[in-house]
Amino acid sequence: METTNYTNMLHMGRKIERVRRLRGLTQTELGDALGITKQAVSKMEQTEQVDDERLKQIANALGVTEDGLKNFHEERVIYNTNNFYENCGVTSNAISGNTENFNNFPLEKTIELFEQLLQKERERFEKVKDEKN
Repeated sequence: METTNYTNMLHMGRKIERVRRLRGLTQTELGDALGITKQAVSKMEQTEQVDDERLKQIANALGVTEDGLKNFHEERVIYNTNNFYENCGVTSNAISGNTENFNNFPLEKTIELFEQLLQKERERFEKVKDEKN
């Protein structure tokens, strides 16, 4: 007898959507990674329950762990972010200066380098995905 496990931890579809957005992916990009359409991703994000096998595929496509996706809570993200910044010893006076020179790089150059890194990561992700197929 085949059993299907369902994970219903406060609406899985909403968690998938929030993690997707935090990772900077569009529905189309997530759909491409899963081999489904943008519309199917939209429908999935409106679904309260997702079976564990599909959840594993989604977590892999989002670049997070399955447990991380199951246990995702926005409040924890906010709490951890606030605690990190509160306990890092940086005061608002220390960061209120000219942020463009923070890393001795102009802001435009920093953005350009970040976009290049992001593109390389996407290419690496596609290569790994192709190797699995």
